[in-house]
Amino acid sequence: MRFLLILATCLLVSPLSFSINNWGPTGHRATAEIAESYLSRKAKKQIRKLLNGQSLAIISTYADEIKSDKQYRKYGPWHYVNFPFESTYEGHPKNTSGDLYKGIQTCITVLENKNSSDDDKVFHLKLLVHFIGDLHQPLHIGLAEDKGGNDFQVRWFGKGTNLHKVWDELMIEHYDMSYTELAQNQLVRSVDERKAIQAGTIMSWMQESRSLTKDIYSNTTIGDDLGYGYMYRYFSSVRKQIQRGGIRLAAILNAVFD
Repeated sequence: MRFLLILATCLLVSPLSFSINNWGPTGHRATAEIAESYLSRKAKKQIRKLLNGQSLAIISTYADEIKSDKQYRKYGPWHYVNFPFESTYEGHPKNTSGDLYKGIQTCITVLENKNSSDDDKVFHLKLLVHFIGDLHQPLHIGLAEDKGGNDFQVRWFGKGTNLHKVWDELMIEHYDMSYTELAQNQLVRSVDERKAIQAGTIMSWMQESRSLTKDIYSNTTIGDDLGYGYMYRYFSSVRKQIQRGGIRLAAILNAVFD
């Protein structure tokens, strides 16, 4: 009986380890759900065929689920990019194992290559859906010295945690919506507004997230007890980033599959 209780506890706790370096399942699935609503008919048909009918939301957490498998360890650095605030991505030494920016570019290249196998396309499509979500989580465009906020210790409603987890999960969990509710209750965007969000490049979107990262660090101090005031200040930014990620993911997939 004691063994079964321990096993049950492990099963309940272990999934949380997947969310150390991401929006968390709800954020990723909401981003993917929004993207699916903006796919062209042709793109949606091709993607559904590749994924054997699975939705983008279902596969959006795949890149985290494979982290515990040794054969996929090399993709770990593709979830983030770190460089000092006083520097730029272009001017700072790159991670030789790759990073979020290069990972996204690689995924798009594989999907656009007519000689790529279906298996390679499926794998890189799953990664791409996840990484565009990561691109819009500002702590993924972070600082190496605190591991993207993972070593930035704060409290959340009195309980010890770190800044990365606040942005990954805790604000979203406090809002208490499912991923479908979060996706369906976004601001209504006109066609012109969506085009404006889709304008630019992967680099400019990364720089946009970086601006939010800087704002977060300028308004958060190690040891802060964050709560309602922090939600009031920043949760609209969380929702905006999720929506931007979904709209932009759709634009990329439409360009690849149309």
